[in-house]
Amino acid sequence: MDKNFQEEFAQVVKFTPPLYQQRYQFVKDLVEKYKPKKVADLGCADCRLLWMLKFCSCVEVLAGLDICASVMKEKMHMLSPLPVDYLQPSERSLTVTLHHGSVAQKDPCMLGFDLVTCIELIEHLEESELKKFPEVVFGFMAPSIIVISTPNSEFNPLLPGVMLHRHPDHKFEWSQAQFQSWALEVAKCYDYSVEFTGVGHPPTGMENVGFCTQIGLFIRKYPQNGESVQSEKPTEAVYETVFKAVYPSLKDEKYLQIAVVSEVIFTAQTIRHHLMPKQDEEEDDPERKSKFQPSVDSFSDYLGKLVVDKTMEPLVNGNEVYIPLTTIFSFPKVNRLCGTFEKLCKLIAGKVPLSSDGSAVMFTTEQENEEN
Repeated sequence: MDKNFQEEFAQVVKFTPPLYQQRYQFVKDLVEKYKPKKVADLGCADCRLLWMLKFCSCVEVLAGLDICASVMKEKMHMLSPLPVDYLQPSERSLTVTLHHGSVAQKDPCMLGFDLVTCIELIEHLEESELKKFPEVVFGFMAPSIIVISTPNSEFNPLLPGVMLHRHPDHKFEWSQAQFQSWALEVAKCYDYSVEFTGVGHPPTGMENVGFCTQIGLFIRKYPQNGESVQSEKPTEAVYETVFKAVYPSLKDEKYLQIAVVSEVIFTAQTIRHHLMPKQDEEEDDPERKSKFQPSVDSFSDYLGKLVVDKTMEPLVNGNEVYIPLTTIFSFPKVNRLCGTFEKLCKLIAGKVPLSSDGSAVMFTTEQENEEN
């Protein structure tokens, strides 16, 4: 490579978005494509990738592993549930766990994952650790998909200030040929296929330099033989768990009941207000009537389509208003939350005021006055 050419591009190479974000986006795109339920990030460091992946709706289990506990402990709180997670629990379950330990050691807590990511990890490993790495990740963990990214040393002359390695903790940095040779050998040994790609495009005219970050995407060729493989797995835990968060989920009946009760009450109140508007309020405020009449009419039309027989019609008896549960169950969100009418009745029992026969939600005029 011409030295003047190198110096010229060393002043202009800049990645937008930043290279680390491109690496994380690569993993996120992969998750959206393959829909893994269980994802482990080895060398998770400041947990930014895990934080990004927790928003992927397919993911139910996230685990991070790093040799430096202090960095994880400093950033792990970003993985904790927020108040909104309790106010609006997700339909999926999500558990996030962080472990302190080495990728050169085997621990059963890392078994059963669909995707394992190793983003800018292997170049930090000592030679002895790198030798054990394939057996631990490919042989022991044996996920369906493994992503490994590492610096491409051929790109280094284009990066300002890089003399030998990009980071003082790097033990080595491989050329494209070195990385591909290692990856192909590992893939062959453990029955994986591997594709090579990367992020951080080289300048125009220097495509032979390759990506700034080179990536190997490994896909396991054959399903594991559960019995024979599992018999070889050690049961002794060697990692230290430093963080665990279980997110509120509608799969947990406690949170499901709260959501169903809230939705039933909201739906019943909405039906009551739309089908039985207070005439005196409308007469006193014709502008308000005009403003809200379209939505009232639209909602009433929708209810009219749902109410196909007398048993589903709301009933007014003196100062009491009865909204049939069959009508409430017909609303999509209530139906989706409960699944069956029997489940609806079970979840709201004792939590929502019902008629004497339990077939309808009951409101009184006194309740309405208190609300107003």
